[in-house]
Amino acid sequence: MASLSTLIRSTSAIPRTGRWMSSPLLPAFLLLLLLFVRCSSALPKTHPLRAAADRVNRRGPYIGLVMAFPAESEALQASGVFVPASGVPFLDLFGRRFHIGSIHQVKVIYVMSGQRRLNAGITVQTLLDVFDVRGIVHYGTAGSANDSMSFGDVSVPKFTAFTGSWTWMKLESPDEPFPELHIGEFNIPSKGGNSLSRIKFKTEEFYSAGKQMEEVFWLQTNPEWFQVAEQLEVELQRCVNESYCLPEAPKIVFGLKASTADVFLDNAAYREFLFKEFGVSTVDEESAAVVMTAMSANVPVVVFRGVSDLAGGEATWSSTMLSDIASINALKVAVSFIAAIGKRRLSL
Repeated sequence: MASLSTLIRSTSAIPRTGRWMSSPLLPAFLLLLLLFVRCSSALPKTHPLRAAADRVNRRGPYIGLVMAFPAESEALQASGVFVPASGVPFLDLFGRRFHIGSIHQVKVIYVMSGQRRLNAGITVQTLLDVFDVRGIVHYGTAGSANDSMSFGDVSVPKFTAFTGSWTWMKLESPDEPFPELHIGEFNIPSKGGNSLSRIKFKTEEFYSAGKQMEEVFWLQTNPEWFQVAEQLEVELQRCVNESYCLPEAPKIVFGLKASTADVFLDNAAYREFLFKEFGVSTVDEESAAVVMTAMSANVPVVVFRGVSDLAGGEATWSSTMLSDIASINALKVAVSFIAAIGKRRLSL
């Protein structure tokens, strides 16, 4: 933040002698600097909520908890695990409500981003700019592209990619080494040419503090946080309601790959393509944006996605009736992770 930089530069006038460094004023100055950092916000000083944001940040740092749509937010509210702060329980910023409080005595700010990657990216950036956030936890529902994952299972991906960025190639243009989807291969009743030709998947331009821009396809979950997640043991919900339970107990699966695109996938052929070409196990519309935004600021991030549908691979199941259980199970794992991170911080 510019204001912090100004303060730090202003200390250049302070003598760097051993006498000053041993001065009793030094601890007081460092405390003042720490309080300044905690109170600083990207909100302009004239913003009506600047004072409230500074007040919130004095109690930080927080875990930022992000979900995309109402069913996921309602699962948190219904669980009762979130305890609102007594002073400033929420702030409304840029059309979104940021709820301030705690989960299992770990300070948390949760917010519903809205669907798809632009909303997700804007929301995470707001969290990082306005509040004192030490990490981002993202949970929600997803479609399964992997036949070994079924309804109610929760994926904790190690790698996430945005698979919705394409170059739509000209007909008869030469093949290129990067993965491509040849539309003619999906003709019915037989493969052949197609005037839509093919699409080539593109990398993303990744910008990160202190580094040169690089072209990336896979984004890796923070290794330390992923290791914490791998130790979790959570009993997931199996029953949709009193009259129906899933055939098998849902499970948590670690280390798979996730795909994000601004598309709701409900097509068996494309589902199969993503799994065969990229090894993708879950598909959603926000995870890659959440991960990339956090990584750009060098902030740790982890993703938990509950399977609500089979991305077009199911024959008779209704994904609507299973969205709630997917949200609940993803939340259960996210909450357990937050508690584990809180204990880990206290032990350091």
